[in-house]
This record gives sequence, structure tokens and C-alpha cells, in this order.
Amino acid sequence: MRLGIDVTLDYTIDGAADVLLLIEAAKGIDQRLELQDMRVYTDTPLRAVPGEAGIGQRCWARGDGPFRAEYKAIVEIARTPIDLATLGDTPIRLMPGETIPYLLPSRYCESDRLEGFVHQEFPGLAAGPLAIALTQWVGDHLTYACGTSTGTTTAMMTFAERRGVCRDYAHLLVALARAGGIPARCVSAYAPGVDPPDFHAVAELWIDGGWHLIDATGMASCADLARVAVGRDATDIAFMTVFGTATLNWQNVAVTKLS
Repeated sequence: MRLGIDVTLDYTIDGAADVLLLIEAAKGIDQRLELQDMRVYTDTPLRAVPGEAGIGQRCWARGDGPFRAEYKAIVEIARTPIDLATLGDTPIRLMPGETIPYLLPSRYCESDRLEGFVHQEFPGLAAGPLAIALTQWVGDHLTYACGTSTGTTTAMMTFAERRGVCRDYAHLLVALARAGGIPARCVSAYAPGVDPPDFHAVAELWIDGGWHLIDATGMASCADLARVAVGRDATDIAFMTVFGTATLNWQNVAVTKLS
């Protein structure tokens, strides 16, 4: 699968401020960048820094007034879907160190408050079968509705209100998975068919020795996702963080299947 990506961000920075961009597709063994071009219209040199867990990269920029960033890429996805039901359990004490941060509660994923629910609702399930059951539960019990959540909505709030957007679906699935002893992290991604077109958020669960992408909204499959970045929750994967204030003028995210 090859994806064409075309992004434009047009903002006005209210006074001078540093801007952290996270919009470049990551290189990896399961996705290859055929073409990539990012342009940020600023008088200050850009500075790239590694992304969380060494996946992708962030870009520091400086904005003062009009701020525009453009990104184009062609990404080849080489990721074969795996039957999660076949994936076995790994005792927590034997999991690699990299998974530890993704077993613990975080700002938007209060997994410790969901442990009782997971143990009561999904008794006897673990690893792959539990991941399938949790994904189905989230899909069955949430309604996708734009404008029903904000940047401060947490997994527990989504659990109570039963509605949200992709970020909320990802937060809730990640929190439920952690509550069930599965390391889980949030992933920012590009995906075709997202409605409305935008940056997409999905979950990634560590099961049986590897990370597995899961889109609880059902809008994309793992074979169609171009990973941008990973993190504990939305704090780590926001496409743009302004260390000041900014006004959105116009934004466009277009992802197209090329083959």
C-alpha cells in the first residue's frame, strides 16, 4: 500500500512563540518514505529532535505572526495484518523495559480507575483475545461525534459520556488495555478514508513480543496507517504544540491511496 500525504497548516501566532511540529511520517521497518518535503515559512532555522521511543522526529520552529507549514510525502506501507486471537500472554515481569511507561496511568489515560471494570467485564481474557474484546467494546459503546470533546477530555470522561472523536477512542482503548495488563500507547497517524479528513489517532498494543496497531473507530486498518509518532497519550503525539497562543486560519490534511 502506498499513501500520498498533503498537509497545510496556516495559523497566526499571537506574538513570538516556539512551535513544536509533529507531522512527518516516521521511517520504520514497516513503512518506507519514497518522498518527503516539509516547508515551514519562518525566519528562524528549524531544529529536528528524535520522537518518543525513537520513532519519527519532532521539529522545532519559531513563529511570530503569520505561521505556515506545508508537508508532502509518499509512504509505502509494508505491514501485514495479524490475527490478534493467536497472540499469547506474557507475564508483566518478563516484558521488556520499553513497555513499562505504557503499563502505567498517564494524564489522559487513567487506567488505574478502570481495572475493576476490565476484570469484571472480561474475566479470564488476556493478551490477544482481551485486545479483541476491548476493541469491540469501545467500538460498540462509543458514538463518533465531532465537537463532543475537547483537548482536556480524558479516557474516564469518554467512558462516562460514550462519545468522542478518534483521540477519545484511542485514549479509552489504551486505558482499558493498560488496566488489563497490556502495554498500550497512543499513535498519531495518517490514514485514508478518515471522515472528516484530519490527523488520525489510534492505539498500539504490545502483545506477544511486538507492537500492534488498532483503530478502535474502525475507519482504518493497520495496513493503511502511516505512523507519525507514539506516546503515552495525546500530550506526546500532538501534531502542533505552541508555547504561547495561536489562532487557526486554515488547515488541510489529505491522505490518498496511490496503489
